[in-house]
Amino acid sequence: MNEAETRAELIDPNLADAGWGVIEGSKILREYKINIGRIQTGGGRTKPLIADYILVYKGIKLAVVEAKSNDLEVSEGVAQAKLYADK
Repeated sequence: MNEAETRAELIDPNLADAGWGVIEGSKILREYKINIGRIQTGGGRTKPLIADYILVYKGIKLAVVEAKSNDLEVSEGVAQAKLYADK
């Protein structure tokens, strides 16, 4: 299962079942830009950091969810989500 399939078949249905985006005050931000990338010498920028999902309740960002393919270790998604949460 690739990342897009993981989102469509696992993450999206589970978030909906848990009430995210359905319960008043809850919101799912998809492809949320964490930053626009660091400025490099010469004026270019590095690749921006983009979280797959940010879960928001009553305007407060509560969680980062990262989708990964089955080929990757769970720890890779956890490490990436922690990095984004610290930004």
